[in-house]
Amino acid sequence: MQAPPDISRRNLLGGGLALVGATATGCAIPVGFGSSQTRVRYWHFLTASDGSIMNQMVKAFAKDNPDIFVEENVLAWGEPYYTKIAMAGAGGRSPDLATFHLARLAGIGAGDILDPIDLDLLAQTGLRAADFSPPIWERAHLDGVLYAIPLDAHPMVQYYNTDICGKAGLLGPDGKLRPTKGVDELLAALNKAKAVMGGRPPLACDTLGLGTVGPWRVWWTLYSQTGGTLLSDGGTKITIDDTKALDALRLMHRLAREGLSDTRTDYSASVASFTNGLAAFLWNGDWETTGLKERGTPFSITRFPSVFGGWSAQADCHAFVLPHQRSRDPEVERATYRFIASLVRHSADWAVAGHVPAYLPTLQEPEYLALQPQSEYRSVVTDVALDPQVWFAGSASRLWIEIGDAFSPVMTGQRTPEEGLAAAKRGLNRLLSAPNPFPEEEG
Repeated sequence: MQAPPDISRRNLLGGGLALVGATATGCAIPVGFGSSQTRVRYWHFLTASDGSIMNQMVKAFAKDNPDIFVEENVLAWGEPYYTKIAMAGAGGRSPDLATFHLARLAGIGAGDILDPIDLDLLAQTGLRAADFSPPIWERAHLDGVLYAIPLDAHPMVQYYNTDICGKAGLLGPDGKLRPTKGVDELLAALNKAKAVMGGRPPLACDTLGLGTVGPWRVWWTLYSQTGGTLLSDGGTKITIDDTKALDALRLMHRLAREGLSDTRTDYSASVASFTNGLAAFLWNGDWETTGLKERGTPFSITRFPSVFGGWSAQADCHAFVLPHQRSRDPEVERATYRFIASLVRHSADWAVAGHVPAYLPTLQEPEYLALQPQSEYRSVVTDVALDPQVWFAGSASRLWIEIGDAFSPVMTGQRTPEEGLAAAKRGLNRLLSAPNPFPEEEG
C-alpha cells in the first residue's frame, strides 16, 4: 500500500523499523529489462536495528528518487565482510558502493581494492569537507587522497540506570547524571551506586569471552585521555608510554579488586545485567540504545567520563567507500553520489540507532536534538579516539582481539597491570611482524 502523500520521512522510518524488506536479506529484486531506472549496487553489514533503519532509509530514498534503484545486499559482519570486499575490489567486479568501518581503511589496499572519491562529483552533491567532524574527515584520507565519506561515529559511552542513580543521589536537578572528573570522583560515584545496590558491583562491561574486545575499548578510551600513543606514524614501532598505560590498567584492575565492576560477564551478560537493573552503569558502544528502549529499561546515556584529563572516547565510524571497479558507468556513478548525499543529509534518521552523525549540520537540526538520549553525547564527535592507522586495526580486527586477550585478565583481577601490559606488547610485536594480507601492489 502506498504511503499517504503527507507522511513524513521520520514516520516512514519509525513505522517500518520492525520490517526488513526483501532487499535487506541479500535477495535484492533486480531492475527489470528495459527499465528506465539506474541501478546502484550497495553492500553493507548492518543488521538488527541498524539494518532495519538502513533498509528504511533506502526505501525513503527510493520514494524521493524514483529514477534510481538501490540493490541492497547484506553480508556477514566482521572479517568475512572485508574479505569479500577485498576479493571483489581486487578483481574489479565489485558493487558500486559499500559501508565500511573507517578504522579499516588504512589496511584494506586503497587504490587497488578501493577507488578514491571523485571530488567533483562530491561537490555537485553539496557535501563539503567543512561540514564533517575534522578528525573523522581527516581519517577518511590516505596520503592526502579521500577514500571514504563518513556517516557517523559510534563511540564508547556511559549508560546509566536513572532509578538506581536517582536513589544514590547521582542525578542533578534536571534528572541527568552529574558528570565526574578524575579517578576519585568516578570511584565515589560508583561506591554510592554500590551502596544502594546492597553491595553488588555497579558497573557492567564485557570482560570475558572468546574474542572479547571490551577491555580494548575501555583501555584505549582511558589511555587516549592521557595523550598516550600506541604506534609510530608509520605503524612500525611501539610507542606506548608505560606510565600512562599502567595508570589506565591500574584503574581497570582496581575496579575489579574493589568490587566496583562485574568481573564475570561476557558481552551479552553485561548488557543483560544492565537491562535487568542489576547494574547502575554500562560501559559500551552507543548501539545498545534501541534495544534498551524496546525492553523498557529506565536509562539514559552520557559521554564516557573524563578520568585522566581529556574527554576522548574509543570510537570507530561507519563510512561509505567505492570498492574498486575496472571502469565505472558515469550514470551509475552520479546516482551513487546522490544516494550517499541523501543518507548523509538524513543522518538524523540514522541516529535513532544511537550513532552520532559525522555530518555537523545534522547535530543542530531540531529533529536530531529531539532524540533522547542520543543527542546527549553528540559533542564526542570531535573527541573520538580512533585506532592507529595500521592494517590490523579497526572493528573486529586482530588488534582488538589481541589487546582484549591481554587485558581481560586485568579486568577480572587474574593478572597484574604490569603483566597485562607485557602481554599486550607481545601481541603487538606479533602483529607488526605478520604480513599484511592486503599489499599495496596487486599480484
